[in-house]
Amino acid sequence: MSRGRPRGEPDRQVRCRTPGAEAGRGPARTREARDGRRTPGVGGALIRAVGRTVPWRALVLGAGVGPVLVALPRLSEGQPDPWLSLVLLRAAVLAFVLGLAFLLDDPARHLTVPVATGRWVRTGLRVAWAAPLAGLWWWAVLALVPAGARPPVGATTLEAAASAVLVLAAAAAAVRFADESEPGLSVATGLLAAAFLALLFLPGRWALFVTVDDPRWEAAHQRWALLLAAAAVVWVACGPEPVRRRRLRPARHPPAPRTCPAGSGRL
Repeated sequence: MSRGRPRGEPDRQVRCRTPGAEAGRGPARTREARDGRRTPGVGGALIRAVGRTVPWRALVLGAGVGPVLVALPRLSEGQPDPWLSLVLLRAAVLAFVLGLAFLLDDPARHLTVPVATGRWVRTGLRVAWAAPLAGLWWWAVLALVPAGARPPVGATTLEAAASAVLVLAAAAAAVRFADESEPGLSVATGLLAAAFLALLFLPGRWALFVTVDDPRWEAAHQRWALLLAAAAVVWVACGPEPVRRRRLRPARHPPAPRTCPAGSGRL
């Protein structure tokens, strides 16, 4: 005859005694504590991991063309031509941004989507890795342009910044809407075609590539500023993961109640 539970005593949960359950509890807590101590180092590991995935070959190749182009007038005798120096400087910017189009290429992008670190963080780290190279490259390119033929630094810097942000916005849009893991080639091809089409077919009132002595110089750089702002807005809008991808997560079901197998003891 079974002995009843004393009145007023709370129910006790029946737990199964499984081999190794109590032994594994200690190491699990130790592992959690060890992972907690490693949390401050995760940022450095992520920065190094992103740095290894940056397409340095394309960036260095695009950056290496610029100094060669802008230094060509120094090889000729006589007074350097301001028009030629401006054309070569713009060609150097085009070569650099063609290499920059590959910055967001990541063959393992579909494997890194489920990680806790957002796309904005990973993209920001890639840009942070490339920013010192871009700044050093721009300083060297401007220094190599002959002083007597150097165009206004502020205006040409605006053109270079707008071109760089435009190509990054195009790459971010390709990643977000086309789900491309390596959009660099298509973005670089589209940028090259757009540059030639703008040079050949843009009407005079919308011209972007004008010379320093052209009366439309100031108006053209106002349009460059608008292009920079529009590209920045597109880049910000295309930065995060799509909402539908964040929502497509497996539903969490409550764990099924465990039953004690035959022959197991009760605690």
